[in-house]
Amino acid sequence: MSPNRKKLELDVEAKKQQIEKYSLQQFQTKKNDEYRALAHEIETCKGIIVKLEDQQLELMEKSRGRRRRMSCLATQASNEAKKLVEGQVRRFGNARAEFEKELVELESNREQLLMAVDENARSRYERLLKNKGGNVVVGVEHGVCGGCHMKLPAQVVVSCRAQAGNCHLHQLPVES
Repeated sequence: MSPNRKKLELDVEAKKQQIEKYSLQQFQTKKNDEYRALAHEIETCKGIIVKLEDQQLELMEKSRGRRRRMSCLATQASNEAKKLVEGQVRRFGNARAEFEKELVELESNREQLLMAVDENARSRYERLLKNKGGNVVVGVEHGVCGGCHMKLPAQVVVSCRAQAGNCHLHQLPVES
């Protein structure tokens, strides 16, 4: 409830208490002039109460209108976000389908490419692939293995450089 509505309710209650007070005084008075004056005050308070209640109704209508607008805006924002997410999901779905298609093509070409690799290198590669998983051929950067991130002895780094120069696989990264 807004502070304005609360204040109006308090004002209405105060006027009702005033009416009760004036009514009590009316019963206690013995003069017609005082009785009519109190009746006039009661009618004035009732008129003020009607105005205050009308103001309360106006505030309630404004509040209801604002809630409707806010609900509408929230619904619009939700729909826009939903459309955006659906578009992204479609794009990711399309990208995934393309990647899966590319993966199938690469896997079908793998056997042909394996035949071009030296038998010793191929058997060593297959053994490492079976034991270590996907990161068989990794780079060496600043003397650190790109797979396990361990510092390699200088002799291993020199050996990698020497073998990479003679290697038929141009995918083997070499430390620069």
